[in-house]
Amino acid sequence: MATVSGYVDGGDRPRTAVAANVALWLMQILVALAFAGAGSAKLSGNVDMVAMFDAIGVGQWFRFVTGGLEIFGALLLLTRATAPFGALLLACVMVGAVVTHLAVLHNSPVGPLVLLVMTGLIAWRRWPSQRRV
Repeated sequence: MATVSGYVDGGDRPRTAVAANVALWLMQILVALAFAGAGSAKLSGNVDMVAMFDAIGVGQWFRFVTGGLEIFGALLLLTRATAPFGALLLACVMVGAVVTHLAVLHNSPVGPLVLLVMTGLIAWRRWPSQRRV
């Protein structure tokens, strides 16, 4: 039960810190689901993914590597101890995706940019020296 002072259960964490922690966990779960879905599509040989990696021109092996990294990063996001490392891994994947969309595919990088910002925020807020929430 909350006290008059604005702290939860008489503890030393203000309500805003608890709310920020809940919001960050929700973002981590949503980002993990997005990357798990994208990685699964790549690993399962989704026709669109096969065509996109053909257009990139590196080879289908790169689709498997990317899909594996996305699923591994998504799993890392689901625990507090590994979340910053998963977020950094996925941010690196998204940097590559942004560059690929701009330089090779010549289409909009908005999706990868949004995920880059979200993974960057998760990495920053979950980094051990930044454990405010």
